[in-house]
Amino acid sequence: MTSDKLNTKFSEAVAFVNDFTEPLPADLLLKLYAYYRIANENFNHPGSSTPLINAFKANAMIQAKDIKPKQAMKLYIALVDKELRNKL
Repeated sequence: MTSDKLNTKFSEAVAFVNDFTEPLPADLLLKLYAYYRIANENFNHPGSSTPLINAFKANAMIQAKDIKPKQAMKLYIALVDKELRNKL
């Protein structure tokens, strides 16, 4: 997949998640969060005002630490396709 096509598919998957109206399981949200942050090369500390949420987000980032940005995009897309789009 070309970089342009990957970026387009990633942007579409992000928009799909942002427009999704049903509640999502916490474990799915944390994976999506980690993949999104890595894909965008944003390694800043989580910014929640709730320490427990920060801990979960930081843990998700630690678990995905060896993933490269393009791989994170592909994983994000695959997770959206498998867990959200295919269940509609």
